[in-house]
Amino acid sequence: MKKHNLKICIATTVRVFVMLSLICCTHVAISTNNKNNLNPLILVPGNGGNQLEAKLTKQYKPSSLICDPWYPPFKKKNGWFRLWFDSSVLLAPFTKCFASRMTLYYDQQLDDYFNAPGVQTRVPRFGSTYSLLYLNPRLKLVTEYMATLVESLEQLGYIDGENLFGAPYDFRYGLAAPGHPSRVGSKFLNDLKNLIEEASNSNGGKPVILVSHSLGGLFVLELLNRNPSSWRKKFIKHFIALSAPWGGTVDIMFTFASGNTLGVPLVNPLIVRNEQRSSESNLWLMPNPKMFDAKKSLVTTPDRTYSAHDMVDFLKDIGFQEGVYPYETRILPLMAKIEAPEVNMTCIVGKGVKTPEELIYRNGDFDEPPEFSYGDGDGTVNMVSLLALEKLWKDEKNQYLKVIKIGGVSHTSILKDKVALEEIIGEISRINSHAQLGLSNLSLATWDEK
Repeated sequence: MKKHNLKICIATTVRVFVMLSLICCTHVAISTNNKNNLNPLILVPGNGGNQLEAKLTKQYKPSSLICDPWYPPFKKKNGWFRLWFDSSVLLAPFTKCFASRMTLYYDQQLDDYFNAPGVQTRVPRFGSTYSLLYLNPRLKLVTEYMATLVESLEQLGYIDGENLFGAPYDFRYGLAAPGHPSRVGSKFLNDLKNLIEEASNSNGGKPVILVSHSLGGLFVLELLNRNPSSWRKKFIKHFIALSAPWGGTVDIMFTFASGNTLGVPLVNPLIVRNEQRSSESNLWLMPNPKMFDAKKSLVTTPDRTYSAHDMVDFLKDIGFQEGVYPYETRILPLMAKIEAPEVNMTCIVGKGVKTPEELIYRNGDFDEPPEFSYGDGDGTVNMVSLLALEKLWKDEKNQYLKVIKIGGVSHTSILKDKVALEEIIGEISRINSHAQLGLSNLSLATWDEK
């Protein structure tokens, strides 16, 4: 009887082992098969959406004693340290150090933007999603950016460095209209192009899905339009733009006029205002006169009102005269030409979140925060900007454009909100399964989600 039971036990153990082996092998086969069926995907972050590191050289001149090159004390062996995001920015004495090191300078003779003398900057781990997950890995709870989105992509079968990639960049720099140098921005476009080609080549020649957030969408659109149709057809499967400010924002006018702490407590907005004004990419986000109504007042003072067509006067009146020349020569011509790339596109945007639509300075003092008049949008970008491509490209041929609007989702929560993530992952799954329609003529499709 004992021998019989032993035989049964052994037989049962063998069957269980075989079943577990089959399950394990089946899981591996499914995972491998799923991975092989996925088009490579590249994430392009928005303004302030990735880590930034700095290094100080002998040419660096501190703005105060507390900003001496010894600070911060904890640096890597080669002198690099975290510039964005570092918690020391919350402390008033160090906020000035941060602002001076982040400030860009426009050289009119060279017609380009540069770091402060003695400040070198770099973006860590280009090609990986590492610096997009958290702006500071030591402060994960308060600086999460794309971590939840990346986790959702991993559940779909994506693996960082294999078929999932990140394209972080120095978000202070933007691009300029043709004929003007843009050393840092142009290098990023070239690096992104190379990453796209490498991602495709390392995945059996499959074309790439590009997923951008916010400002990243403007960079991606420029990349597509600056490369020939043959290149786009070979390397680009689909472009998904999340919360893209195609026509700029009223909120950025608040940043230029009064400084913007972005909700960070204890920080004096006037300390960071000059640094924010110096950002080339912030000029690129000014309300586009092609998309905002010329009769619509965006800023009101006792003396006058400013529409999207009055940006030059606005820059002068807030005391930022030095921003006028690069705006007129480099940025405005760039805004004027937003071409359809003839690449299948999906725009996913939030709606129904109160968004600054007009700034009212009753005393005419831009050093004081204004009163806000609100309208529809995602809390940061106005609806007219989020939906601008529908209007701009309505008569274009060979351009497929799908727009998904999600109620109650803000500019940044779109990267972690459950409903938004379901839409994003669902769209990526449909693209991978070839479920979307391939239309030869322009198709404007709009979905409204509750």
